[in-house]
Amino acid sequence: MKHISDCAVLNNGVKMPWLGLGVYQAAEGDEVEQAVIAAIMAGYRSVDNAPIYGNEEGVGRALKKCGVPREQLFITTKVWNSDQGYHSTMAAFDESRKKLGLDVIDLYLIHWAVKGMYKETWRALEKLYRDGKVRAIGVSNFQIHHLQDLMADSEIIPAVNQVEFHPCLTQTELHQFCKDNNIQMEAWSPLMQGKLLVHPLLMELSGIYGKSPAQIILRWDLQKGVVAIPKSVTKQRIESNANIFDFELSVQDIARLDALNRNERVGADPDNFNF
Repeated sequence: MKHISDCAVLNNGVKMPWLGLGVYQAAEGDEVEQAVIAAIMAGYRSVDNAPIYGNEEGVGRALKKCGVPREQLFITTKVWNSDQGYHSTMAAFDESRKKLGLDVIDLYLIHWAVKGMYKETWRALEKLYRDGKVRAIGVSNFQIHHLQDLMADSEIIPAVNQVEFHPCLTQTELHQFCKDNNIQMEAWSPLMQGKLLVHPLLMELSGIYGKSPAQIILRWDLQKGVVAIPKSVTKQRIESNANIFDFELSVQDIARLDALNRNERVGADPDNFNF
């Protein structure tokens, strides 16, 4: 992990960049377009999106304008909870593809494990994968029991599990399960919505390494073998978040960051959500 172009290799051989741009809460229109273009200009090649974010069309416009060949980009989107089920997932996928202006989606995820629905939804994802409409399929916010339940009845093992992951929520058992089953873990909200940036340990490490607290956390993600997708709409911050490939945290400092874990979430509980 020495360069922003470095990639994790998924369980089907597809390469996924270790760092991507998250566009949650980026407003449709100029804001999301400028964020995506700024990221691509800074060397990012991965953008993480979802229909519920309401900005797929803006991302699509940015991809057309950016000047980077499509085959060099890695685009993720997801199926939202209200669209789960086989036929509705197929329709939702077509809608996302149309809004993004893409023939093929690189990674398509089930956004949340909706009880009684995610297995049928997964069958739709398997069909999309077999038909060559997606290059990889995966899940988001799945706990171990969700993954076990899904894998017991499916032909394809998820390539990715995108979950909330940061030093205060290291999800050690889930991370190990994903490693054991060759499922790439990916971190949403890696900076804990900014709450970690003023933690004394992050401030201390920032001084030691000459890097910002955000850069320390994102480097920690990568050295833990977790893909990171920090969200930002600020050009300077987008560029700063990418400046994490020229240093390495010591084993001791990774352990100190690991020790911050207190199973604290800033997002919803995957076993208890109502949306």
